[in-house]
This record gives sequence, C-alpha cells and structure tokens, in this order.
Amino acid sequence: MGQKIGTEKAEAVFRRYADMIYRVALHNLDDPADADDILQEVCLVLLTKKLPEEEEHLKSWLIRVTINKCRDLSRSFWRRNRKSIDDYEELKAEKPPEIMAELQSLSESYRNIIYLYYYEEYTVSEIAQLLRMNVNTVKSGLRRARDQLKKLLTEAE
Repeated sequence: MGQKIGTEKAEAVFRRYADMIYRVALHNLDDPADADDILQEVCLVLLTKKLPEEEEHLKSWLIRVTINKCRDLSRSFWRRNRKSIDDYEELKAEKPPEIMAELQSLSESYRNIIYLYYYEEYTVSEIAQLLRMNVNTVKSGLRRARDQLKKLLTEAE
C-alpha cells in the first residue's frame, strides 16, 4: 500500500472514479439513495486510508472497497428489517422485462461477476483476483449466471 494522500489528490481520484463507484454501488444495492451513501463512504475512505500507488491497483481497490461497503450495508439490521413501499401497494402494474431487473434476481456473487465482466470489462483472471476467487470459480460462475439469465429472459417472453 502507498501513503495517505492529500485532499486535492483525493478529490482528483474521487472525480475520476465517482461514476464507477456509484454504478458498482447501485448495481449491488439497487437503490439510488443507498448508492449515494456508499459513494460518500468510499470518499471518506479515500481521505483516511492509505491508497495503492499504481493506477491499475487503485481502480480495483476502489471496486473492492465499494463492494465491501455494500455488503456491510446489506447486512445491517436496519436494511434487513425494512420493507419497501412497493410491498404495500394493492395494485401493481406489470413491467416489461429489463435486463437490469433480471440481473438483480441473481445471487450477489453472480451479479458482481457479470457486472465486472460486461460493464467494467475486466477479464476473468482480473475478476478472480479482485473478488479473491479461483479463476475456475469465476468461469463457472460466469457460465451459471449466463444460464440463469437466459432462463429468466426466455421465461419473461
């Protein structure tokens, strides 16, 4: 790890990666307000922690921090025990199937693998390193996620 960075450099890093951090958080939490909170928490980490010096490691480190913050929020008591306002609606209009809605129905590990592979354009080996998984585990997770998505999308039609 490198050293703590100053406010100006942290701001530059934050500006460069804020969109990516927000997308990863939104992808994991499916709630814009929670994604905003995670974005703020990652910004605080930028100011208080030692960052990797290399640009390539910095991006993967930020993704890892974001995913960990999302997991922490998902595991929190408040998050597990709240109910959506959608649960109280008596009449719900059917929505046309969307790929992002189908992605949200996948397990967290499959969602992250698919997201990193297709949206952030990481290779299988990079994803394995980033998520601390075996390369073959990522490959099989990618295959299983594709199979599940295919099944979900063909059922929706």
